[in-house]
Amino acid sequence: MTDATPDPQAIAAAAAAILPEFRATPLVRHDTLDDDTGAHVWAKVESLTPIRSFKGRGADWFMTRAANDGDDRPLVAASAGNFGQGLAYVAARRGRKLTVFAAETANRLKVAAMRRLGAEIRLAGHDFDAAKDAARAYADKIGGRFVEDGAEAAIAEGAGTIAWEIDAAGVHPDFMLIPLGNGALATGMGAWIKSTGAATRVIAVAAAGAPAMAQSFAAGRCVETAEAATIADGIAVRVPVPAAVAAMTGTIDEVMTVGEQAIRDAMRLVHRRLGLVVEPAGVAGLAALISHRDRFSGSTIATPLCGGNLTDDQIASWLA
Repeated sequence: MTDATPDPQAIAAAAAAILPEFRATPLVRHDTLDDDTGAHVWAKVESLTPIRSFKGRGADWFMTRAANDGDDRPLVAASAGNFGQGLAYVAARRGRKLTVFAAETANRLKVAAMRRLGAEIRLAGHDFDAAKDAARAYADKIGGRFVEDGAEAAIAEGAGTIAWEIDAAGVHPDFMLIPLGNGALATGMGAWIKSTGAATRVIAVAAAGAPAMAQSFAAGRCVETAEAATIADGIAVRVPVPAAVAAMTGTIDEVMTVGEQAIRDAMRLVHRRLGLVVEPAGVAGLAALISHRDRFSGSTIATPLCGGNLTDDQIASWLA
Protein backbone atom coordinates (compact mmCIF):
# COMPACT_ATOMS: atom_id res chain seq x y z
CA MET A 1 0.00 0.00 0.00
CA THR A 2 1.35 3.41 -0.97
CA ASP A 3 1.43 6.28 1.52
CA ALA A 4 -1.20 8.83 0.49
CA THR A 5 -0.83 11.06 3.55
CA PRO A 6 -0.46 14.65 2.33
CA ASP A 7 2.59 16.69 3.36
CA PRO A 8 1.64 20.24 4.47
CA GLN A 9 4.92 21.61 3.13
CA ALA A 10 4.10 20.13 -0.27
CA ILE A 11 0.62 21.70 -0.08
CA ALA A 12 2.21 25.11 0.42
CA ALA A 13 4.57 24.45 -2.51
CA ALA A 14 1.67 23.34 -4.70
CA ALA A 15 -0.27 26.51 -3.85
CA ALA A 16 2.40 28.52 -5.65
CA ALA A 17 3.08 26.07 -8.48
CA ILE A 18 -0.15 24.64 -9.89
CA LEU A 19 -1.65 26.12 -13.04
CA PRO A 20 -3.03 29.60 -12.30
CA GLU A 21 -6.44 28.81 -13.78
CA PHE A 22 -7.06 26.42 -10.88
CA ARG A 23 -5.85 28.78 -8.15
CA ALA A 24 -7.42 31.70 -6.26
CA THR A 25 -11.00 30.56 -6.78
CA PRO A 26 -13.71 32.80 -5.22
CA LEU A 27 -14.38 32.59 -1.49
CA VAL A 28 -17.84 34.03 -1.01
CA ARG A 29 -20.51 34.76 1.58
CA HIS A 30 -24.12 35.84 1.25
CA ASP A 31 -26.41 37.06 4.02
CA THR A 32 -29.39 35.13 2.69
CA LEU A 33 -27.40 31.89 2.75
CA ASP A 34 -26.59 32.57 6.40
CA ASP A 35 -30.26 33.26 7.12
CA ASP A 36 -31.33 30.01 5.45
CA THR A 37 -28.81 27.86 7.34
CA GLY A 38 -28.52 29.61 10.69
CA ALA A 39 -24.71 29.68 10.33
CA HIS A 40 -22.04 31.96 8.90
CA VAL A 41 -21.13 30.25 5.66
CA TRP A 42 -18.03 30.72 3.53
CA ALA A 43 -18.23 28.92 0.19
CA LYS A 44 -15.08 28.19 -1.85
CA VAL A 45 -16.34 28.12 -5.43
CA GLU A 46 -14.44 25.50 -7.42
CA SER A 47 -17.01 25.15 -10.21
CA LEU A 48 -15.72 28.13 -12.24
CA THR A 49 -12.44 26.58 -13.40
CA PRO A 50 -11.92 25.47 -17.03
CA ILE A 51 -13.11 21.96 -16.08
CA ARG A 52 -15.80 23.15 -13.62
CA SER A 53 -14.23 21.35 -10.67
CA PHE A 54 -11.26 21.38 -8.28
CA LYS A 55 -9.66 18.29 -9.78
CA GLY A 56 -7.16 20.20 -11.87
CA ARG A 57 -5.30 21.16 -8.69
CA GLY A 58 -4.33 17.61 -7.77
CA ALA A 59 -3.86 16.50 -11.36
CA ASP A 60 -1.37 19.27 -12.07
CA TRP A 61 0.62 18.77 -8.87
CA PHE A 62 0.70 15.01 -9.47
CA MET A 63 2.08 15.47 -12.99
CA THR A 64 4.60 18.02 -11.76
CA ARG A 65 5.91 15.53 -9.23
CA ALA A 66 5.88 12.69 -11.78
CA ALA A 67 7.87 14.80 -14.27
CA ASN A 68 10.39 15.65 -11.57
CA ASP A 69 10.79 11.91 -10.94
CA GLY A 70 11.35 11.24 -14.65
CA ASP A 71 8.23 9.08 -14.98
CA ASP A 72 6.93 9.49 -18.55
CA ARG A 73 4.90 6.29 -18.87
CA PRO A 74 1.45 6.46 -20.51
CA LEU A 75 -1.14 7.41 -17.90
CA VAL A 76 -4.22 5.30 -17.17
CA ALA A 77 -6.98 6.24 -14.75
CA ALA A 78 -10.59 5.59 -13.87
CA SER A 79 -13.00 8.42 -13.26
CA ALA A 80 -16.64 9.30 -12.78
CA GLY A 81 -15.74 12.34 -14.86
CA ASN A 82 -14.21 15.23 -12.94
CA PHE A 83 -10.88 13.62 -12.02
CA GLY A 84 -10.54 12.42 -15.60
CA GLN A 85 -11.14 15.94 -16.86
CA GLY A 86 -8.47 17.28 -14.57
CA LEU A 87 -5.96 14.71 -15.79
CA ALA A 88 -6.95 15.25 -19.42
CA TYR A 89 -6.60 19.03 -19.17
CA VAL A 90 -3.12 18.82 -17.66
CA ALA A 91 -1.96 15.89 -19.82
CA ALA A 92 -2.82 17.84 -22.98
CA ARG A 93 -0.65 20.73 -21.82
CA ARG A 94 2.23 18.44 -20.93
CA GLY A 95 2.04 16.23 -24.02
CA ARG A 96 1.22 13.12 -21.97
CA LYS A 97 -0.81 10.20 -23.32
CA LEU A 98 -3.86 9.48 -21.15
CA THR A 99 -6.50 6.75 -21.20
CA VAL A 100 -9.49 7.11 -18.86
CA PHE A 101 -11.90 4.31 -18.04
CA ALA A 102 -15.43 5.28 -17.03
CA ALA A 103 -18.49 3.24 -16.15
CA GLU A 104 -21.01 2.51 -18.87
CA THR A 105 -23.48 4.52 -16.76
CA ALA A 106 -21.21 7.57 -16.37
CA ASN A 107 -22.49 11.12 -16.81
CA ARG A 108 -22.44 11.64 -20.57
CA LEU A 109 -21.51 15.32 -20.22
CA LYS A 110 -18.41 14.40 -18.21
CA VAL A 111 -17.45 11.63 -20.64
CA ALA A 112 -17.74 14.01 -23.59
CA ALA A 113 -15.66 16.62 -21.76
CA MET A 114 -12.86 14.12 -21.03
CA ARG A 115 -12.80 13.11 -24.68
CA ARG A 116 -12.88 16.74 -25.86
CA LEU A 117 -9.89 17.53 -23.65
CA GLY A 118 -7.86 14.83 -25.42
CA ALA A 119 -8.16 11.69 -23.32
CA GLU A 120 -8.83 8.31 -24.86
CA ILE A 121 -12.05 7.12 -23.21
CA ARG A 122 -13.02 3.51 -22.60
CA LEU A 123 -16.35 2.57 -21.04
CA ALA A 124 -16.28 -0.54 -18.86
CA GLY A 125 -18.38 -1.91 -16.03
CA HIS A 126 -21.61 -0.98 -14.30
CA ASP A 127 -20.10 1.49 -11.84
CA PHE A 128 -16.96 3.47 -11.05
CA ASP A 129 -15.22 0.69 -9.13
CA ALA A 130 -15.76 -1.80 -11.95
CA ALA A 131 -14.26 0.73 -14.37
CA LYS A 132 -11.31 1.11 -12.00
CA ASP A 133 -10.63 -2.64 -12.12
CA ALA A 134 -10.58 -2.48 -15.91
CA ALA A 135 -8.25 0.53 -15.87
CA ARG A 136 -5.79 -1.15 -13.53
CA ALA A 137 -5.69 -4.27 -15.72
CA TYR A 138 -5.13 -2.17 -18.84
CA ALA A 139 -2.28 -0.23 -17.23
CA ASP A 140 -0.57 -3.52 -16.33
CA LYS A 141 -1.06 -4.75 -19.89
CA ILE A 142 0.56 -1.75 -21.60
CA GLY A 143 3.14 -0.95 -18.92
CA GLY A 144 1.44 2.34 -18.11
CA ARG A 145 1.21 4.32 -14.89
CA PHE A 146 -2.12 3.67 -13.14
CA VAL A 147 -3.19 6.90 -11.45
CA GLU A 148 -5.61 6.26 -8.62
CA ASP A 149 -7.41 9.18 -7.03
CA GLY A 150 -7.01 8.72 -3.28
CA ALA A 151 -3.83 6.65 -3.52
CA GLU A 152 -1.42 9.42 -4.52
CA ALA A 153 -0.26 11.90 -1.89
CA ALA A 154 0.41 14.50 -4.59
CA ILE A 155 -3.23 14.50 -5.68
CA ALA A 156 -4.36 15.13 -2.11
CA GLU A 157 -1.72 17.84 -1.72
CA GLY A 158 -3.03 19.63 -4.79
CA ALA A 159 -6.57 19.46 -3.39
CA GLY A 160 -5.25 20.69 -0.06
CA THR A 161 -4.40 24.04 -1.65
CA ILE A 162 -8.10 24.89 -1.29
CA ALA A 163 -7.69 24.93 2.48
CA TRP A 164 -4.39 26.81 2.10
CA GLU A 165 -6.22 29.55 0.19
CA ILE A 166 -9.04 29.73 2.76
CA ASP A 167 -6.44 30.06 5.50
CA ALA A 168 -4.48 32.68 3.54
CA ALA A 169 -7.68 34.71 3.18
CA GLY A 170 -7.86 34.97 6.98
CA VAL A 171 -10.91 32.72 7.32
CA HIS A 172 -10.62 30.33 10.27
CA PRO A 173 -13.95 28.51 10.57
CA ASP A 174 -15.29 26.51 13.47
CA PHE A 175 -16.09 23.67 11.07
CA MET A 176 -14.80 22.69 7.65
CA LEU A 177 -17.39 20.54 5.84
CA ILE A 178 -15.76 18.66 2.97
CA PRO A 179 -17.29 16.23 0.44
CA LEU A 180 -15.84 12.73 0.84
CA GLY A 181 -15.33 10.57 -2.21
CA ASN A 182 -12.05 8.70 -2.63
CA GLY A 183 -10.60 10.89 0.09
CA ALA A 184 -8.04 13.14 -1.60
CA LEU A 185 -10.03 16.35 -1.12
CA ALA A 186 -10.87 15.71 2.53
CA THR A 187 -7.42 14.46 3.56
CA GLY A 188 -5.63 17.19 1.63
CA MET A 189 -7.69 20.00 3.11
CA GLY A 190 -7.63 18.35 6.53
CA ALA A 191 -3.85 17.97 6.45
CA TRP A 192 -3.37 21.67 5.88
CA ILE A 193 -5.86 22.68 8.59
CA LYS A 194 -4.23 20.37 11.13
CA SER A 195 -0.79 21.73 10.29
CA THR A 196 -1.86 25.26 11.24
CA GLY A 197 -2.93 24.28 14.73
CA ALA A 198 -6.35 25.85 14.16
CA ALA A 199 -9.28 24.75 16.30
CA THR A 200 -11.30 24.03 13.15
CA ARG A 201 -13.08 20.68 13.26
CA VAL A 202 -12.69 18.83 9.96
CA ILE A 203 -15.81 16.92 8.98
CA ALA A 204 -15.88 14.84 5.81
CA VAL A 205 -19.30 14.23 4.27
CA ALA A 206 -20.32 11.09 2.36
CA ALA A 207 -23.61 10.21 0.73
CA ALA A 208 -25.80 7.93 2.84
CA GLY A 209 -26.41 5.83 -0.26
CA ALA A 210 -22.65 5.34 -0.68
CA PRO A 211 -21.43 4.83 2.89
CA ALA A 212 -18.25 2.81 2.24
CA MET A 213 -15.84 5.58 3.25
CA ALA A 214 -17.90 6.51 6.31
CA GLN A 215 -17.98 2.89 7.43
CA SER A 216 -14.26 2.53 6.72
CA PHE A 217 -13.44 5.58 8.84
CA ALA A 218 -15.53 4.21 11.71
CA ALA A 219 -13.93 0.76 11.46
CA GLY A 220 -10.37 1.95 10.89
CA ARG A 221 -10.08 -0.31 7.86
CA CYS A 222 -11.53 -0.64 4.36
CA VAL A 223 -15.19 -1.64 4.28
CA GLU A 224 -16.70 -2.41 0.87
CA THR A 225 -20.41 -2.08 0.16
CA ALA A 226 -22.58 -3.92 -2.31
CA GLU A 227 -23.62 -0.74 -4.07
CA ALA A 228 -23.18 3.03 -4.15
CA ALA A 229 -26.70 4.29 -4.76
CA THR A 230 -26.63 8.08 -4.91
CA ILE A 231 -27.14 10.88 -7.41
CA ALA A 232 -23.77 12.24 -6.21
CA ASP A 233 -21.63 10.32 -8.70
CA GLY A 234 -18.47 12.18 -7.68
CA ILE A 235 -18.58 10.61 -4.20
CA ALA A 236 -20.21 7.29 -5.12
CA VAL A 237 -17.50 5.04 -3.69
CA ARG A 238 -18.21 1.34 -3.23
CA VAL A 239 -14.65 0.05 -2.79
CA PRO A 240 -12.42 2.36 -0.70
CA VAL A 241 -8.77 2.99 -1.50
CA PRO A 242 -6.71 1.53 1.39
CA ALA A 243 -4.13 4.34 1.30
CA ALA A 244 -6.88 6.96 1.47
CA VAL A 245 -8.53 5.27 4.44
CA ALA A 246 -5.18 5.23 6.24
CA ALA A 247 -4.61 8.91 5.40
CA MET A 248 -7.91 9.89 7.04
CA THR A 249 -6.37 9.22 10.45
CA GLY A 250 -4.98 12.47 11.75
CA THR A 251 -6.44 14.62 8.96
CA ILE A 252 -10.19 14.16 9.52
CA ASP A 253 -12.04 14.44 12.82
CA GLU A 254 -15.40 13.04 11.84
CA VAL A 255 -17.43 11.66 8.95
CA MET A 256 -21.10 12.43 8.39
CA THR A 257 -23.52 11.04 5.82
CA VAL A 258 -26.28 12.96 4.07
CA GLY A 259 -29.42 11.80 2.31
CA GLU A 260 -30.49 12.41 -1.26
CA GLN A 261 -33.10 15.01 -0.35
CA ALA A 262 -30.58 17.07 1.61
CA ILE A 263 -28.26 16.98 -1.40
CA ARG A 264 -31.04 18.22 -3.70
CA ASP A 265 -32.00 20.91 -1.20
CA ALA A 266 -28.39 22.09 -1.02
CA MET A 267 -28.12 22.26 -4.80
CA ARG A 268 -31.26 24.38 -4.97
CA LEU A 269 -30.13 26.62 -2.14
CA VAL A 270 -26.80 27.35 -3.84
CA HIS A 271 -28.58 28.01 -7.10
CA ARG A 272 -31.15 30.31 -5.51
CA ARG A 273 -28.82 32.27 -3.21
CA LEU A 274 -25.49 32.27 -5.05
CA GLY A 275 -26.69 31.82 -8.63
CA LEU A 276 -24.46 28.77 -9.08
CA VAL A 277 -25.07 25.42 -10.72
CA VAL A 278 -23.27 22.86 -8.53
CA GLU A 279 -23.47 19.10 -8.93
CA PRO A 280 -24.66 16.76 -6.14
CA ALA A 281 -21.22 15.73 -4.86
CA GLY A 282 -20.12 19.34 -4.85
CA VAL A 283 -22.72 20.42 -2.28
CA ALA A 284 -22.28 17.52 0.18
CA GLY A 285 -20.77 19.83 2.79
CA LEU A 286 -23.66 22.25 2.57
CA ALA A 287 -26.09 19.31 2.71
CA ALA A 288 -24.54 18.33 6.05
CA LEU A 289 -25.14 21.85 7.33
CA ILE A 290 -28.77 21.66 6.26
CA SER A 291 -29.20 18.21 7.80
CA HIS A 292 -27.66 19.20 11.15
CA ARG A 293 -28.77 22.81 11.45
CA ASP A 294 -29.08 22.71 15.24
CA ARG A 295 -25.52 21.46 15.73
CA PHE A 296 -24.00 24.15 13.53
CA SER A 297 -26.27 27.03 14.54
CA GLY A 298 -24.31 30.26 14.94
CA SER A 299 -21.01 28.66 13.90
CA THR A 300 -18.69 29.78 11.15
CA ILE A 301 -18.61 27.17 8.39
CA ALA A 302 -16.40 26.82 5.34
CA THR A 303 -17.11 24.36 2.56
CA PRO A 304 -15.92 23.87 -1.01
CA LEU A 305 -18.51 23.86 -3.80
CA CYS A 306 -16.32 21.57 -5.79
CA GLY A 307 -17.97 20.66 -9.08
CA GLY A 308 -20.50 21.99 -11.55
CA ASN A 309 -20.85 19.40 -14.30
CA LEU A 310 -24.54 18.71 -14.86
CA THR A 311 -26.45 17.71 -17.96
CA ASP A 312 -29.39 19.81 -19.13
CA ASP A 313 -31.76 17.08 -17.98
CA GLN A 314 -30.20 17.03 -14.51
CA ILE A 315 -30.46 20.80 -14.22
CA ALA A 316 -34.12 20.68 -15.21
CA SER A 317 -34.85 17.85 -12.78
CA TRP A 318 -32.83 18.86 -9.72
CA LEU A 319 -32.88 22.66 -9.84
CA ALA A 320 -36.46 23.26 -10.91
